[in-house]
Amino acid sequence: MPTAAELKVAIRNDPENAAFTAKGWDPLFHVLPSATILVISQAPGRVAQTTATYFNDASGDRLRDWMGVSREQFYDSDKVAVMPLDFYYPGKGKSGDLPPRKGFAAKWHQPLLALMPNVQLTLLVGQYAIKAYLGKRRYKTLTATVRHYDEYLPDYFPLVHPSPLNYGWQKRNPWFQTDVVPELQQRVQRAFR
Repeated sequence: MPTAAELKVAIRNDPENAAFTAKGWDPLFHVLPSATILVISQAPGRVAQTTATYFNDASGDRLRDWMGVSREQFYDSDKVAVMPLDFYYPGKGKSGDLPPRKGFAAKWHQPLLALMPNVQLTLLVGQYAIKAYLGKRRYKTLTATVRHYDEYLPDYFPLVHPSPLNYGWQKRNPWFQTDVVPELQQRVQRAFR
């Protein structure tokens, strides 16, 4: 079985990633055998990619707040792994970042998942991660899927993306903060033990 370092080299050298490698970008993910929490998201944002630190932006601050963890716990605990659907910033679209490339996760996720045998809690962050991992099991809308998060436990915990672009969604759906976030925080704390 290849190591995380070997897979990182293989991803960097993949011809499909040549444009990113030419920019000097490394694939942005964090997997480790001790991880008990896995965050599957869409792709790094611009700030995350340029600082080479996943969730190093307002979205990351909001996600850590929902999880009930500090920045230090998130980055330095050896408990949290991050594996986006695409390991490179896809560029800017009309209303936010472009979606992750199709087929990228299918190519690289399985060998990386094999390196994390201790994961107890997998967060699916945003519609792309939810679609990729829940497929036809998800509800017709993101809102309904997140509202019925308990139907996907213990395998997955679906969440809306923590982007500032979704603050309006959070205001329209106050149950998320009152019902979903406390349950998420309890499960994160259990996985940190």
